[in-house]
Amino acid sequence: MNNVESVLSLVDQAVENEKLSSSAADNLRVWLTEERYAAYRSEIMEHVANNQWQKLDDVFWTVIPFGTGGRRGRMYAFGSNAINERTIGESAQGLATYILEQPREAGQILRCAIAYDTRHRSREFAELCASIMVANGFEVVFLDEYRATPQLSFAVRFKDCACGIMVTASHNPPSDNAVKVYWSTGGQVLPPHDKAIIDRVMNTNEIKQVDFQQALTEGKIHICTAEVDSAYLQAAGKYAWPGERGSKIIYSPLHGVGAFAVLPLLQASGFHDVEVYQRHAEPSGDFPNVPGHVSNPENKAVFDEIIEHARKTGADVILATDPDCDRLGAAAPLTSDAGGEWDTINGNQIGALLTDFVCQKMQRMGLLTQASYVVKTLVTTELTRRIAASYSVRCEGNLHVGFKWIAGVMDSAGPDGFVFGTEESHGYLVGQYCRDKDGAVACLLMSQLVAELKAQGKTLHQRLTELQRQHGCHLEGLINVQMEGSEGMANMRKLMQAFRTQPPRVLGGISVAAVRDYKSLTVTNADGQTLPLDSTPADMVMLDLELEGNYFAVRPSGTEPKVKFYMFTYCPKEQSQDLQQAKEFLQARLQELEVDIRRFAGQFS
Repeated sequence: MNNVESVLSLVDQAVENEKLSSSAADNLRVWLTEERYAAYRSEIMEHVANNQWQKLDDVFWTVIPFGTGGRRGRMYAFGSNAINERTIGESAQGLATYILEQPREAGQILRCAIAYDTRHRSREFAELCASIMVANGFEVVFLDEYRATPQLSFAVRFKDCACGIMVTASHNPPSDNAVKVYWSTGGQVLPPHDKAIIDRVMNTNEIKQVDFQQALTEGKIHICTAEVDSAYLQAAGKYAWPGERGSKIIYSPLHGVGAFAVLPLLQASGFHDVEVYQRHAEPSGDFPNVPGHVSNPENKAVFDEIIEHARKTGADVILATDPDCDRLGAAAPLTSDAGGEWDTINGNQIGALLTDFVCQKMQRMGLLTQASYVVKTLVTTELTRRIAASYSVRCEGNLHVGFKWIAGVMDSAGPDGFVFGTEESHGYLVGQYCRDKDGAVACLLMSQLVAELKAQGKTLHQRLTELQRQHGCHLEGLINVQMEGSEGMANMRKLMQAFRTQPPRVLGGISVAAVRDYKSLTVTNADGQTLPLDSTPADMVMLDLELEGNYFAVRPSGTEPKVKFYMFTYCPKEQSQDLQQAKEFLQARLQELEVDIRRFAGQFS
């Protein structure tokens, strides 16, 4: 098995026998024959000899792409569709190559900020990226301990960097890791830079590299952890507005980096009754004490055991951040009786509550102007838009999934007018200090809101009830369907094509009025009339139902092998005064929508 040609023959045979996809064979051929992958050749050949075709297909069927946040996937020792030293190295080298091609002032020092989270190999990959950037002539600003993604975004801006790299796979399972790539704005890379960078990545032959420790000794890598911590705390702490501080908080970092950002920020802001949930306190890439070992604050089950503890301790709120602390999840008692019933608050609801809180605070301080605006994505609740309008604040909402688009609007529309950014997947930001969602500052805002409501004898759930009566009842639902590997990707393409060309005519007993195709940028009405769609292109389809505020969206995830289905229902204000009845009505509608959507999607799984 030491002859490459004989191995390639076995690869071709595996394709004929349908044990291996043709795309995996193409990528395997590259890794087996090109010198840049020589270090991985013997291990790949060993897998072929052992007939590990499924594993080979998994790690070679595609080239791991840039999604909504960067390059993310399962770790494996080799493979074009895996996170390993080669794919991480290509990512850093491609980034360096592209930035070096950009015009710059004579004598300008190029800097790159790098940080990492608690995942397996994150520190190793961070050092690898640093050694590559230094080899390409960059100075590296290195955060030398576990730090949050928003702190990396802040560091890019604070240290005047040309780019940044965050090594994290956010809320993905322990098997995964990733790099998130940041531009000089502190925001994740946007078009056309993202496609240009991936082009350089795909054409990377040589990866330049120096020794990390030597570069550190020579002063080419600067440890800036304490400096960035202090400056970040000061910048984010500006949003600790005057007000109540009486909330009793239980905080969980879900085994991630959150405690390094959240606790100092809350402490400095006057919140002293903060308990870290000890079973989730240990920084660990295995996420040992969360359900399924997936530290995702979107998952209600994450809060179950913490709620039991909160009932006994009389807490007012539970706050949890994901492993890289850019997302916030929350749970609260339904009434002022902390020993009674609790429930989680989903991402849309947190966003609505915080939009209202921030607008209200800024209005009282005279900080809202005619230029003020909030930002949300297309798949984030319209309750946010209605709340903003009640404060005469416009809402920028024609944005695709990913906080990078919100950050992009901040710079294109003018950061001085930015009030708040929110997305349904638990991402929130206030202020101008960074250009990514920030779980720590979201914890600060939520702690202030809870304290003010407590002083009024109210809970988060009761405030949400008030907002739903004021602006109409909004209920949303999300369905995730896993589609792993090359077969899953093929089915995903068929599914998306079906929604574009032969969509359901009725969903949940309501006729489909129009189909918005964000790939072709067209709107097709029920009568067949086609109109242009004012947006930027993306692989998403939205179906508008005949009833106002009721619609549905489908898109492949940009970070995981799955399709996401978003459902939106709405009752106008006048039909929402009996809120319990309105909720029950809309909940039944969501169930009917889910049945119809799953039936339609089931044809392709």
